[in-house]
Amino acid sequence: MACIKHKIPSSRENWKKDRLKGIGGSDAAIALGMSPWKSQYTLWCEKTGRINNDADNEAMRLGRDLEDYVAKRFSEETGKKVRKSTFSFQSKEHPFMLANVDRLIVGENAGLECKTTSALTKTKYDKGDIPIQYYVQCMHYMAVTGKKKWYIAILVLGIGFYWYEVNWNDNEIANLIARENEFWSYVECDEEPPLDGSDSTAETIKQLYPESDHSHVSLYDKDTTLDRYIELKSYIKQMENEKRLIENTIKTEMENAEYAETDKYNIKWKNFVTNRVDTKLLQKEYPDIYASVLKESKVRKFEVKEVVE
Repeated sequence: MACIKHKIPSSRENWKKDRLKGIGGSDAAIALGMSPWKSQYTLWCEKTGRINNDADNEAMRLGRDLEDYVAKRFSEETGKKVRKSTFSFQSKEHPFMLANVDRLIVGENAGLECKTTSALTKTKYDKGDIPIQYYVQCMHYMAVTGKKKWYIAILVLGIGFYWYEVNWNDNEIANLIARENEFWSYVECDEEPPLDGSDSTAETIKQLYPESDHSHVSLYDKDTTLDRYIELKSYIKQMENEKRLIENTIKTEMENAEYAETDKYNIKWKNFVTNRVDTKLLQKEYPDIYASVLKESKVRKFEVKEVVE
């Protein structure tokens, strides 16, 4: 596969603007609907300029700052030499596919992705597990650059360093390109992709429509959908009641015990001390202080009620 090289912008702001022109490596799993953190709908809103979620955070900063360290550790572990590229890459055949790679392997038709992650991760790196979004990112880079192999090096803070080899797979690359193309067609046509029930989509909708304007719309074609909504609410309530029944049953068996066990489970019923501000008392005894620390927050409450005839 042929690719076009572009000089990497000197400023981070221009780099961010370039990212809106296509699907990058960190977007790939999201575009495929395989990210645990961000939905297709959220990514679509970002790429079409409906929302702006490019604010930096400490985890992103840490990943950038430790990228060089991770690359050096990879070289130490493998004996392979790596180099930075001063270019980004764009697929010639599929121009919406973009790649800003961390490193290229010297003397080998391969690249390297550097990752830093928290010690709280549940991924069993020592067992050879790779998060799906990391794997898809490597496949995306191969699809863009045409390179037949991609390495990924992962620093788990305070725990260990791991590296893996991801090889070109014709079927997976073809499937990735087809699905990215499908997502990008939504962006190009400004057509909303299928919605999902993720927190990411819910937060994006909240960001898009933060305040009501007191207008009214007719949704007579949504009665069947809302019937299901009411039905699900009833099921959830029943399941919550059943869950509490089980909790109450186990608690009465444990009485004052703090721990219990079965062949399959360990159970804890432990005391915790929490300290909370008594807002009613604060308002009564210190009204000026109460008023000074009040923080207004606006919430749009979603509610569905059946029409009573």
